[in-house]
Amino acid sequence: MVDWFNRARKGTPSAEKRDIPDGVWTKCQSCNEILTVMSLDKNFWVCPKCEFHFRIPAVSYISLLIDPDTFEEFDADLVSMDPLEFKDLKKYPERIASARKKTGRNDAVICGMGKIEGIEISFCVMDFEFIGGSMGSVVGEKVARAIERSISKGVPLVIVSCSGGARMMEGILSLMQMAKTSTLLAMLNKLKIPFISILTNPTTAGVMASYASLGDVIIAEPKALLGFAGPRVIAQTIGGELPPGFQSSEFFREHGFLDKIVSRPQLKKTTTQLLQYMWHQNINQT
Repeated sequence: MVDWFNRARKGTPSAEKRDIPDGVWTKCQSCNEILTVMSLDKNFWVCPKCEFHFRIPAVSYISLLIDPDTFEEFDADLVSMDPLEFKDLKKYPERIASARKKTGRNDAVICGMGKIEGIEISFCVMDFEFIGGSMGSVVGEKVARAIERSISKGVPLVIVSCSGGARMMEGILSLMQMAKTSTLLAMLNKLKIPFISILTNPTTAGVMASYASLGDVIIAEPKALLGFAGPRVIAQTIGGELPPGFQSSEFFREHGFLDKIVSRPQLKKTTTQLLQYMWHQNINQT
């Protein structure tokens, strides 16, 4: 009886599951559905059951939006300094070094030129893995240069934002990037060159209060956290409860801040249609 019981246990499903390699399965952070990594990857890391959008690396948005073999990166060598000699739990240079090692990049945004369905654009995508996608002097400078390339080359601008806001370790120097980028976007607007702002989860604080909210068209992924201050701070400030869904893409769309909520698998198609509509005459001239 004991031998039979032991033989039966050796063939149980639980024993077989232990032989499955790590990284094959994952759980949806919203509905708790167990999903294969392969199926998620094919669906752009969007849960097929509840449409929860997993956060994806910055380079994935380049693959998602930009035509193959057309992206050329600019200003990748810029590195943040430590003008304030800032220190909290770590010295700021140590945080920079750790983030550079973790991501393989020098700061929290990738900028360059590329094409979307043959339409040349200036493109930026923020990297949340680099100190929460925070905007310091280097991020601000790289975005500013991307806007200037859009102006000088006369091509549309597309920015994918994912950020916790201005980088506190650079203090006022970080906040100055809000004014710098906003001023250049005003110049872009005067030239009637389109700027499409794409908001992902999260887009908050100084980034949201500057270039992320200044697009001619602003679109966002579903259920992204958007806003300036955190909900707890806002609730304490107004001395009341916040409405359901506050600071979500859906709330922003309902109240007129967003033009459209777009699921990630449809992001390139929607961006292409917007560019074709907004840049129609220029496309025909090329």
